Amino acid sequence: MSPAGRIREKLRWSHLYSFSCLRPHVKELEGPHSLGGPGFSRIIHCNQPRMHRKKPLNYTSNYISTTKYNILTFLPKAIFEQFRRVANLYFLMAAILSLTPIAPFSAVSMIAPLAFVVGLSMAKEALEDWRRFMQDMKVNSRKVSIHQGDGKFDYRPWQKVQVGDVVKIEKDQFFPSDLLLLSSSYEDGICYVETMNLDGETNLKVKRSLEVTLPLNEDLAFKDFAGIIRCEDPNPNLYTFVGKFEYGGQIYALDPNQILLRDSKLRNTAYVYGVVIFTGHESKVMQNSTRSPSKRSRIERKMDCIIYFLFSLLVLISLISSIGFAVNTKFDMPKAWYLQPKNTTNMYDPSRPALSGIFHLVTALILYGYLIPISLYVSIEVVKVLQATFMNNDLHMYDEETGHPAQARTSNLNEELGQVDTILSDKTGTLTCNQMDFLKCSIAGASYGVRSSEVEIAAAKQMAFDLDGEDSTHSGVSMNNCSIEDPWDNKSVHFEGSEIELEAVVTSKDGKEQKPLIKGFSFEDSRLMDGNWMNEPNADVILLFFRILAICHSAIPEPNEETGSFNYEVESPDEGAFLVAAREFGFEFCRRTQTSVFVRERYPSGHPIEREYKVLNLLEFNSKRKRMSVIIKDEDGQILLLCKGADSIIFDRLAKNGRTFQEDTTRYLNDYGESGLRTLALAFRKLEEHEYSAWNSEFLQAKTTISSDREAMLERVSDMMERDLTLIGATAVEDKLQKGVPQCIDKLAQAGLKIWVLTGDKMETAINIGYACSLLRHGMKQICITTMNTESLDQDDKKAVGENVLMQIANASEMIKLEEDPHAAFALVIDGKTLAYALEDDTKHQFLSLAVNCASVICCRVSPKQKALVTRLVKEGTGKTTLAIGDGANDVGMIQEADIGVGISGVEGMQAVMASDFSIAQFQYLERLLVVHGHWCYKRIAQMICYFFYKNIAFGLTLFYFEAYTGFSGQSVYDDWYMILFNVILTSLPVISLGVFEQDVSSEVCLQFPALYQQGPRNLFFDWYRIFGWMANGLYSSLIIFFLNISIFYDQAFRVEGQTSDMAAVGATMFTCIIWAVNCQIALTMSHFTWIQHLFVWGSIFTWYIFLILYGMVSPIISGGAFHIFVESLAPAPIYWSVTLLVTIACNLPYLAHISFQRSFNPMDHHVIQEIKHFKKDVEDRHMWTRERSKARQKTKIGFTVRVDAKIRHLRGRLQKKYSSMVV
Repeated sequence: MSPAGRIREKLRWSHLYSFSCLRPHVKELEGPHSLGGPGFSRIIHCNQPRMHRKKPLNYTSNYISTTKYNILTFLPKAIFEQFRRVANLYFLMAAILSLTPIAPFSAVSMIAPLAFVVGLSMAKEALEDWRRFMQDMKVNSRKVSIHQGDGKFDYRPWQKVQVGDVVKIEKDQFFPSDLLLLSSSYEDGICYVETMNLDGETNLKVKRSLEVTLPLNEDLAFKDFAGIIRCEDPNPNLYTFVGKFEYGGQIYALDPNQILLRDSKLRNTAYVYGVVIFTGHESKVMQNSTRSPSKRSRIERKMDCIIYFLFSLLVLISLISSIGFAVNTKFDMPKAWYLQPKNTTNMYDPSRPALSGIFHLVTALILYGYLIPISLYVSIEVVKVLQATFMNNDLHMYDEETGHPAQARTSNLNEELGQVDTILSDKTGTLTCNQMDFLKCSIAGASYGVRSSEVEIAAAKQMAFDLDGEDSTHSGVSMNNCSIEDPWDNKSVHFEGSEIELEAVVTSKDGKEQKPLIKGFSFEDSRLMDGNWMNEPNADVILLFFRILAICHSAIPEPNEETGSFNYEVESPDEGAFLVAAREFGFEFCRRTQTSVFVRERYPSGHPIEREYKVLNLLEFNSKRKRMSVIIKDEDGQILLLCKGADSIIFDRLAKNGRTFQEDTTRYLNDYGESGLRTLALAFRKLEEHEYSAWNSEFLQAKTTISSDREAMLERVSDMMERDLTLIGATAVEDKLQKGVPQCIDKLAQAGLKIWVLTGDKMETAINIGYACSLLRHGMKQICITTMNTESLDQDDKKAVGENVLMQIANASEMIKLEEDPHAAFALVIDGKTLAYALEDDTKHQFLSLAVNCASVICCRVSPKQKALVTRLVKEGTGKTTLAIGDGANDVGMIQEADIGVGISGVEGMQAVMASDFSIAQFQYLERLLVVHGHWCYKRIAQMICYFFYKNIAFGLTLFYFEAYTGFSGQSVYDDWYMILFNVILTSLPVISLGVFEQDVSSEVCLQFPALYQQGPRNLFFDWYRIFGWMANGLYSSLIIFFLNISIFYDQAFRVEGQTSDMAAVGATMFTCIIWAVNCQIALTMSHFTWIQHLFVWGSIFTWYIFLILYGMVSPIISGGAFHIFVESLAPAPIYWSVTLLVTIACNLPYLAHISFQRSFNPMDHHVIQEIKHFKKDVEDRHMWTRERSKARQKTKIGFTVRVDAKIRHLRGRLQKKYSSMVV
């Protein structure tokens, strides 16, 4: 076909436009235009990239960088980041002062540890930034075909792409920048785009070029191509675009349908041509790349307070030391004639003791700096990275079906996982699978579908437990000889001889074997299958129902060579379920062109006939419209509008004579909602040719308007058409619970966590999902706070509604307060409209107070913004740790707002995962993430930090004692190299092994005793009592180490010849005692040993002796008093070994006595479990083990276990009444 012929054919096809993606007609240039003002000033000269390099345009290049640093800024910025920490800033000042005469240590001893710690942190920063740089380079170096002139294209790197360039993108390539689509390999100029990297959606989008650029479909066509684009300035909005294209003396409106965004991928299309509009950091995806909010754990914030406390202690003892030195200088220095007090410096001037005291204050601040653990931050960073590695490699959190492991996307919040108080969860895709199954439908006032939903099965199971009757057994109650599958343990509950009939739970009406299930289609009803629907009373309505399922969508069919059928690229899982259902009913959607859809209809003819339905308009679904319509012309020339949408929206648009089936359909919709099913209503409208033509003209006029309010005009025009509808029926699809959700919620409830559900679904569906996963149960008192539709109310009426909501909250709170039954449980259910009032400043605190007192909270019909606001309210109002979990782009707000955000790598894409702190494949893995890893990480980090402060106080205070003992002289008892190695080598590895490998109990026991988790939220291991206890232990150890050594060595013979020890020997002995004492202390702290802990703890002690030997072999110029000190002085002296043993025992004896007393008289939960496991009572005495497990559950009012407990109480009450009546 000649190009001219192609164009004429396109003009004939040009009546297909979607609601948001219309191919506009030509709009003549008429006077001044709305574009060109603020926000709409961008001008692009197509095929002339050089014009954009110079002023006034000077657009940015396509080079992108996500790195934090570059070669020039790395050192200054990284150093600034390191010295923002108060501790590091202190050590920097100390290192600088160590270069002056007032320093008590050599410069090396102060600079080396600081350089090591800061250097390690900077190396980590550099490595992370290098990875980002390499990732950027990989993207920047991708190749794309760019027009070089004269119709020739050549491959160049992405970073060479410039605004105005014409590029050619081939199948499965990413778009290098934001482009205007000019043409494609398809004759009608359409292309298919995957936008998962942008919005997380996996479905393909259809893009359509302007008709005027369709001839530009080969390389040579661009030889003389030129045009001007005037459009909006760079902005982050992915879904809007306003612009115009000046080409051939005419102006064409541009909208999002012609825009191809950077990082989206070309699919199912051989190639497209496009012109570059936005490059690099001006592209929409880069405009959206905001950094995640900075989050810090509660332990880390508390650690800062401890650092400040230690700084205060450091300043205090430094002041004491300086005052003591000043007094000593004034009164004792003149008497010391051998110091020549008259010939001295300002630092030792008896005539000016205050000045000497000030100089000594600086000396003391440096000398006692070991109170502040310099390696604490870097050690915690190393530990957290290793903890995150263990989480990532936990096979119990690996999903074999999807191949997704758990992933700690940040290691800063590991310990926060062990302190969660409230979980705020999305429903769809999080608690449920987001994999829809067509289960039931209502057509012409009749309900079809006999299979049970999981909610119905759960409800029937609960009813079985609640049935009265003497034939009740432990496994259930029989009724009507029906079998109901237990969704939790795959056992069966049987029912016989009861007056209650559960028709809905019959799994097969005629008792025949069930056919293998088809993915997306769990429907079973012989009245509709195999063409039997033609015998139904309203067969013509049923036929139209099936056609609506097959036609009213925006899906793209892809042939499946294995099955001979089709796979569908769909906008949503619901749409996929409808198409599969239509196929199974005999109406298979098989092909789509720009103007038509083709359906193979097996009925009513009995054999497949491919029918063509011309698509005139497609009015797409969005969250505001809550409906989708398609206007078609069938083979008979009849124009029909087919519509599907939310029942509340559709019912408002029904004609008076179109409500025949409304009453029955409403009843069935309520039933479906109570069964936990997602519902949509289906309707249609017949259109006359003139009626459609008049509307279409107005629609086209609105669509071709070039202004920022184009969408509002289109909405108004579309609303005019979607009126006077006739109701056909409704669909009910099941969003199945994810595997293990009820058990997970049960375990989390036993662990003492509160669970809120925030969902966009309607109230009935959310409530019944709550029943299915045991967040709700029969007997729980529901508090439903609702209000009327407030959209049309004036300001005064809205104020009255707000007061009414406040009154409902107050009444509910009063009801809970007056409740006397200790077992009573309340559930709060609130919808989005009411929540808007509940979150206002004068109401939100009362709402939060009510919600906290309820066992379950379910918020329905909430927007993404409301999810984030509720999360913020809980986080700030309770002051406790919140965790938000979701899987979709609509959950990003609450995931970022919560203290911890968990993303589920599910069907809705990866946007939630990319915004999260941790990601898992299924909700059930949250149990292990919190109850096992969260519990371990909290205790490990808490014990690690406490131990860090203990060992530094034990070491640092000995320096203070010695200085006081020597007249505040500023003299250190230890060699400089001893102090360098203390934090960096000799005590660092054991504490890291504690933080990485410590387990108070095994993972299996954590899951069996979920109440252990409450040690985190109650902060039992990092409260001020325990922190000061460890500090007191450090104080005690420092006193023992110093005074025992001094008192023993003061006048005792040290060598065989009778000589007393010198300062070098005393210092080395004291340091040996410190190394033994703190390493034995950490060994006593550990509950779980592997060979790694043994190697690090005892290896650290061994390393000290190796160092002493090697250091003693170095020249005396370097080693000083430590020359051959171990071989010639310490090792031969029995007193050295006996003092080491005595001091080590004396230092650790109080802790040993304390832990022995606690385990004997006031044991913690894990102490009891450890002893049971140690003595193998869990194997030898299963009754005791079971009893202890039943105790290890937090008192909760949600979860399947609570259901059982409630039933047991009920049965006991009945037995008690029965026994009482017999006695009487």
